[in-house]
Amino acid sequence: MALVTMKPYKTPELYLECYNISPDVFAGKTPAEIAELDAREGKATLKLGDFFEVSGKAGKTPEETEIWIAGDCSRVKYIGTKMTAGSITVDGNADMYLGGWMKGGKIHVKGNVHSFCGIAMEGGEILVDGNAENYVGCAYRGDWRGMRGGTIRIRGNAGNDIGTFMLGGTIIIEKNAFIHVSTHAEGGTVVIKGDVQGRVGGQMVKGDIYVLGAIQYMLPGFKKVGMAEREIDGTTAIFNHYIGDLGERHPKVKGKEVYANLYVMAS
Repeated sequence: MALVTMKPYKTPELYLECYNISPDVFAGKTPAEIAELDAREGKATLKLGDFFEVSGKAGKTPEETEIWIAGDCSRVKYIGTKMTAGSITVDGNADMYLGGWMKGGKIHVKGNVHSFCGIAMEGGEILVDGNAENYVGCAYRGDWRGMRGGTIRIRGNAGNDIGTFMLGGTIIIEKNAFIHVSTHAEGGTVVIKGDVQGRVGGQMVKGDIYVLGAIQYMLPGFKKVGMAEREIDGTTAIFNHYIGDLGERHPKVKGKEVYANLYVMAS
């Protein structure tokens, strides 16, 4: 892998929109050419080189290109947008829309991420060592197509609206989540290893949710149908098995309705 290093040296006064920080865009370019790529701050169109020192060498293809951002990006949005291959590492925090619409490759954030991480993601892997704000793996506002593939792993806590309109893929929250998990989902798997306050699976049609902690407030639209042993992300346990949301329309397969599954670890 050829490595491009970006070292932040100037903090934007507003927020920096960096759609161009992607192996797909960097591939085949010199550091000088990368520094000339556009970055937007409010209404102003600036250059990546106005905020980052760029060094190293990009690969000939996205698959051969690795990007290392050696510093905090708390005010940098859209890192890894629509990337298809290669890798990005952020040695700090990242702002909104990290990995949005990505189709492949890997992103590793060694700090926290703001909202809309992995929005409408189709493939690839996102790993966040810290916490995530709201709307992990959700649909864009006004759209019904959420995450469709790939894996998002948050090693800390996450906020609300995880996997809204989710269609596929896997989201793993290793600690706690707030409210609204898999709302309107029609596929995919969400794993919460800690506790959730409530509103889990509201208006959910298909897909699976695993909660290894507790749900403080269960929705009335889910009905317990039994107990089940499941292995999930390296943990084998007995779960209370619920189906729902019973207030939603559900497809039929061979004459039988298909429901979403909610598994809550038995105490």
